[in-house]
Amino acid sequence: MSIVMKTAKKGEPPKIKLNLSQVWTRLRTDMILYLILAPTIAYFVIFRLLPIIGMRLAFYNYSARGQWTFVGWKYFEMIFKTSAFTDILSNTLIISFMKFVLLFPFFVLFAILLNELRIAGFRKYVQVVSYLPHFLSWVVIAGIWIAALSPSSGAVNQILGIFNLPSIDFMTDKTAIRWILMFSEAWRSIGWDSIFYFTAIIAIPPSLFEAAEIDGANRMNIIRYIILPALVTPMITMFILNLGFFLNAGFDQVLNFSNDAVLSAVDILDTYIYRIGIQNAQYSLSTAVSLIKGVVGVFLVLLTHLISKKITGKGVW
Repeated sequence: MSIVMKTAKKGEPPKIKLNLSQVWTRLRTDMILYLILAPTIAYFVIFRLLPIIGMRLAFYNYSARGQWTFVGWKYFEMIFKTSAFTDILSNTLIISFMKFVLLFPFFVLFAILLNELRIAGFRKYVQVVSYLPHFLSWVVIAGIWIAALSPSSGAVNQILGIFNLPSIDFMTDKTAIRWILMFSEAWRSIGWDSIFYFTAIIAIPPSLFEAAEIDGANRMNIIRYIILPALVTPMITMFILNLGFFLNAGFDQVLNFSNDAVLSAVDILDTYIYRIGIQNAQYSLSTAVSLIKGVVGVFLVLLTHLISKKITGKGVW
């Protein structure tokens, strides 16, 4: 595709003029690639873009007859005046902090350890085993963990019994349940989330490692002065993007791991939206909560991006 670039004033980007007929020719040439991409585009349009229009429901009183009555900030005031909302928001922040912040360094560490494995066959085996849990649904994962932590027949309590320690009902312990959510998330995601960092490591030119070894650097020096600097940019990018989902503490996971005994410790915004929106049919109220989540997520991404650009000179864009 030919592009005509017009001369601009000094300091200004060049003006680009596209030939539409040539653009259409290029589109027809790569039609197969665009058709492959079409389902993904359709998914984001249908399930991500169009629902934004429905966010106006947060400012209206909607009836089953299809009547819309503008109520302004009524539902937002109801949310912040609800005593349970503070506890739910606190649970969301704590669980998200454990899953997005505390686990973050372990994904990088796993990628580095994976790179240090010298036996290629064993490394591929570790990669496959660590990636597999990512493709399991939370229904299956919850079943595995609940069975393993069962106070009567679970593997964990059987091991405790060998050392004459009392059995523990982990799934009804309000303190333990949050750690269970964190460790089950780590078991499911550590292999998959480390791919990004492992790819960045193998993209480092081998000549850098050879030069370091010639200069007498040991493995720790190589990791510190070659590998970690190469991971700074992907680490910053992934951390900022993850903050955008900070208030998404994991609906599927929490729904499958929660029970009446621990609901007060794991009830998060997503389960709250599900309960008041789907079960109680309070659509406007649940939409208002979702809108708050989205606004906070965008704010966190922008704030972290600006701080990162100020400190390191690197951000998402």
